[in-house]
Amino acid sequence: MAVWWSLFLLGLTVLCEGDAAASRTFSASTWKHSRYPFRGDPKPQFEEKYFTQILDHFNYNSLGNGTYSQRYLITDQYWRKDYGPIFFYTGNEGDIWNFAQNSGFVVELAAEQGALVIFAEHRYYGKSLPFGEESFNIPNIGLLTVEQALADYAVMITELKKDLGADKCPVIVFGGSYGGMLSVYMRVRYPNIVAGALAASAPILSTAGMGDSRQFFRDVTADFENCNPACKDAVRSAFQKLQTLAQQEDYARIQSAFSLCKTPSSSKDIHQLNGFLRNAFTLLAMMDYPYNTSFMSVMPAFPVKVACETMLNRSEVLSALRDTVGIVYNSTGEHACYDLYSLYVECADPTGCGLGFNSFAWDYQACTEIEMCFESNNVTDMFPPMPFTESMREQYCAKRWAVVPRPGWLKTQYWGDALSTASNIIFSNGDLDPWANGGIRTSLSKSLIAINIPEGAHHLDLRASNAADPASVIKARQTEAALIAQWVKTAREKTF
Repeated sequence: MAVWWSLFLLGLTVLCEGDAAASRTFSASTWKHSRYPFRGDPKPQFEEKYFTQILDHFNYNSLGNGTYSQRYLITDQYWRKDYGPIFFYTGNEGDIWNFAQNSGFVVELAAEQGALVIFAEHRYYGKSLPFGEESFNIPNIGLLTVEQALADYAVMITELKKDLGADKCPVIVFGGSYGGMLSVYMRVRYPNIVAGALAASAPILSTAGMGDSRQFFRDVTADFENCNPACKDAVRSAFQKLQTLAQQEDYARIQSAFSLCKTPSSSKDIHQLNGFLRNAFTLLAMMDYPYNTSFMSVMPAFPVKVACETMLNRSEVLSALRDTVGIVYNSTGEHACYDLYSLYVECADPTGCGLGFNSFAWDYQACTEIEMCFESNNVTDMFPPMPFTESMREQYCAKRWAVVPRPGWLKTQYWGDALSTASNIIFSNGDLDPWANGGIRTSLSKSLIAINIPEGAHHLDLRASNAADPASVIKARQTEAALIAQWVKTAREKTF
């Protein structure tokens, strides 16, 4: 994610990080290439602030009285003060600036509906580290749970509403991927605080252990097969040739073919190489946007199409595979060779955890509440067999974090697919997104609305409007805007 995930899959540095002045302001130039269906031309200036947050919301002993500084971004540029709604982004597994810079629809909608906009950073990610660099030590990391994160958001919303004189202003939460899951959970857990939720690309079923472990990599494969059936065959052929060379222990040939910095020397290294290669296709599928992006990685427009052209326009399958994954790992051409263990780290999320502190946090969550026992098998997908069973997860997590996963806990705590008594949630998914079929694809009631976007990749609808947007995402945003306006109107009528 992973989920996305993530930001999290490659752990790439946020563009504004490292420049303290720039990190406090959302540059107007970020938006200059967008086309807006709403009035005006939103160019928000987000202010970076910190909220004194409770460390442990559920324990009045031990650390219960401690606090930490939780980062959030805020703009009241479009807010009809004391009356307009509050649009609150439930930050997920990464630096909050990254999500703010890639969720322009929230701002566009705020400009249309006169909303205050807040992007809140998730505990243990970005700069919201409860124990600083020691946050990922055992037992400090034990306060990283979904329940604690939701409580953070509930407390922040409540207190900021008081501080801003916005007690009567309805709150709509937004989120993409894991952040979308959190938006669903906020509406379910705190309906007294949140009037509605837009959950984009939120795999609330697959991450709760519901569904088929083969689904994710099957759907990644389908993206490439639908682009060109020969593409899938070429990728499968390349992996099979790699397997043959590995069985022959022709490690020098493998090193040369994939431009590796070090010559592989064991089955462990080959397993790492397979994970490194498979991870690139995951990102290409998730980020299959109709224009250039720099979200999780610098990507060209229609990266799946570009990848297939690369696979099919090379005479030798291994060099074709190397050049294809280079679209993800070497878009700038800066790597003369690939260091497998620095560019990709295997973890409890088979779709990738990324690098750095954010990857530690996501790995821990994937070892506790978030279930992602996804596998590739070379039968229903084009990748080499790479199982990841519940037993394998337990062994890894016990060794890495000294924890035992709790299968089924998300389903128990946050309802799974038994959502019929909930209300005011939009579940949007793009057909190009391999996470989509792990979420809600069919409307469950008049106020639990599923919106499917045929040409949509991973939470495309949350991104800023763009001239290259397909008609399906434009229509989806219009529907979302209308539903949210109605929820705000209904909530306001009950309050004012």
